[in-house]
Amino acid sequence: MKTYTILIHNSTSGSTRKDTGTLQELIEHFKYTLEVGKSWQHEKGNKKIDMSPKSIKSLVKNLNNAKQNAAANGYSNISYELGE
Repeated sequence: MKTYTILIHNSTSGSTRKDTGTLQELIEHFKYTLEVGKSWQHEKGNKKIDMSPKSIKSLVKNLNNAKQNAAANGYSNISYELGE
């Protein structure tokens, strides 16, 4: 199975963290983040969250959307990107 790395950036502290795993492992690892974002998707202006994305790019996009949905002011200091 192919493994992927997701970089998690915190703009407040300036730190970056890595999580590595297969697509399924990463979906399971970030399940809570996706669930929280999904719980806020009904609010005006928020995006729909796919709980079982089919690609790593889709997972990263859904993680970023989930964080934005759940942010108190609509802006999250956490962002995700696909790593090397």
